[in-house]
Amino acid sequence: MRPAPGAITPTATGVRLRVRVQPRASRNEVAGPYGDELRLRLTAPPVGGAANEALVRFLAETLGVARGSVRIVAGLSSRSKVVEVGALAVEEAARRLGLTP
Repeated sequence: MRPAPGAITPTATGVRLRVRVQPRASRNEVAGPYGDELRLRLTAPPVGGAANEALVRFLAETLGVARGSVRIVAGLSSRSKVVEVGALAVEEAARRLGLTP
């Protein structure tokens, strides 16, 4: 599975992910590209910030970084979000997300 063009871009301190979140899924997983975003399925409901917290937790665990390194910078109340992750290269993020062999 290859990342969608523009889904993972470098920043001065790490990477920026453009994601499309599908809440109330049967399991937490990277589902693949969705347009110019990366589709993530999360079990949490989109109520009271539960899906946002689940997103931060899932990305931190999957990418092997501290929760404090993962920040939602846009789309807090939308399914489409922009997330910044510190101290990670684009290639390494794609590998840890299972997007490259």
